[in-house]
Amino acid sequence: MANTAQARKRARQAVKQNAHNSSQRSTLRTAVKAVRKAIEAGDKTAAAQVFLASVSTIDRIADKKIIHKNKAARHKSRLAAALKALA
Repeated sequence: MANTAQARKRARQAVKQNAHNSSQRSTLRTAVKAVRKAIEAGDKTAAAQVFLASVSTIDRIADKKIIHKNKAARHKSRLAAALKALA
């Protein structure tokens, strides 16, 4: 339990920030799943478009430090490899 005004405020901020970060992580997972689904469908052009959109999302979330930049790079690399293998 927070005892000072500052600690109470930081606790409130932490709850709000946690909710926002959780939402952003969910957006990331949705973007990755969308690319995987497009790749499984077998349409390379559609998958490439979804991939470009998801790369933007992944980079934006990494820039905000919600995920580590290396994790973002790993996601992008694996999705790109899967897209390339679709040929």
